[in-house]
Amino acid sequence: MRIHHLNCISTCPLGGRLMDGRSRSLLERGELACHCLLLETSAGLVLVDTGFGLKDVHDPRGRLSRFFLMLVSPDFREELTAVRQIRRLGAEPRDVRHIVLTHLDFDHAGGLDDFPHATVHLLGDELSAAFEQRTWLDRQRYRPEQWARRSRWAKYAPEEGEHWYGFSKVRELRGLPPEILLIPLIGHTLGHAGVAVRDENRWLLAAGDAYFYWGEMDVEAPRCTPGLRLYQWMMDKRRGKRLENQQRLRELKAKRGGEIEIFCSHDATEFERLAGVAPALSLEGLEQARHRHA
Repeated sequence: MRIHHLNCISTCPLGGRLMDGRSRSLLERGELACHCLLLETSAGLVLVDTGFGLKDVHDPRGRLSRFFLMLVSPDFREELTAVRQIRRLGAEPRDVRHIVLTHLDFDHAGGLDDFPHATVHLLGDELSAAFEQRTWLDRQRYRPEQWARRSRWAKYAPEEGEHWYGFSKVRELRGLPPEILLIPLIGHTLGHAGVAVRDENRWLLAAGDAYFYWGEMDVEAPRCTPGLRLYQWMMDKRRGKRLENQQRLRELKAKRGGEIEIFCSHDATEFERLAGVAPALSLEGLEQARHRHA
């Protein structure tokens, strides 16, 4: 299986260094990645999350909450959408047969419209919560404009599954190789999940929004920036479960760090380590950077 790391449009939150821990000041906007995976598999191309899509770029006010547009100010560049980066690889949108979602927040599911033929895999509780939209914040984070017209859903019950490195209720996905697994990591949302992918040498665990900052996975002294700590608190659906799952991820890293690479969706430092380039570079820039260092 070949794995590509894509940043599908960064968000630029207020607070600068208070948010991302690496901007020069508190007065500028920070930079958070939107870390997605593109997998070349025997079942066709598979996306793990989509980031923002073309329609988000072209009509952000019609698609997204004004509250979050103000708060995180996405860097809307068409060349950074998943569909444009996939075309850069020489593939077509129809070649993406499956999309595996960690959850349905606006910055993870915005590209679904760009792949209308793909089957979307996710925990059933996540889809139910997105449709119900019980609270004001649910109506800001879940945007039906991005996904309500879809019919190809593959939903998974959270109480079913097998054990995987100390995690329970882990699911193989219908129509996909057994090297791709859906791992419940409830807390950030009611149906939040991680996605584990096996390459030749190790597992990659895309932990979605189970945490936001690389320091939260520090086994001895976990830490987070003040801004991201506040943001996670604001977005939590079940805070106790999120913190419990963070601890389980730290324990997994301590015991199996050589076998499993854990990363979240939004930390720019983690993205740079795995992709080899800064989040602001499109796939074209990534290729150019690699050629310069070859």
